[in-house]
Amino acid sequence: MKLDIEDIRGLLPQRYPMLLVDRIVNVDLDANTIDGYKNVTANEEFFNGHFPEHPVMPGVLIIEAMAQAAGLLGFTMGKKQPGDNSVYYFAGADQVRFRQPVVPGDRLDLHAEFIAEKRGIWKFSCQGSVDGKIVSSAVITCAKKEI
Repeated sequence: MKLDIEDIRGLLPQRYPMLLVDRIVNVDLDANTIDGYKNVTANEEFFNGHFPEHPVMPGVLIIEAMAQAAGLLGFTMGKKQPGDNSVYYFAGADQVRFRQPVVPGDRLDLHAEFIAEKRGIWKFSCQGSVDGKIVSSAVITCAKKEI
């Protein structure tokens, strides 16, 4: 299964400038994994202040991109339908690691794998990579809530 930006907008509540997943290239419901990406351009708003002379994507936004990919996996696993009023709130990140900066021109590849769910709390193992090298990883916790 693949998701384009319109599919993503139908599942996630985030919009510009906080929508940080451009495309999902694979959802494997047998393995409970998802793969997608964020194209990082020089025009990103956050580069105006982080840092103007040496632009680096803020780590917190890399975590947010991984969490959005995890949320998309959770929604596809839960078979969210149009009009479903549920949302995944970011609830925590453990074992967070950053290995190298993400800069303009990079394609931040996102991977999330479902770990467990208990009483509406979902855990995912997530990774971000650029050119096949892992640049970030975390265990992301999301809480599914009806809005």
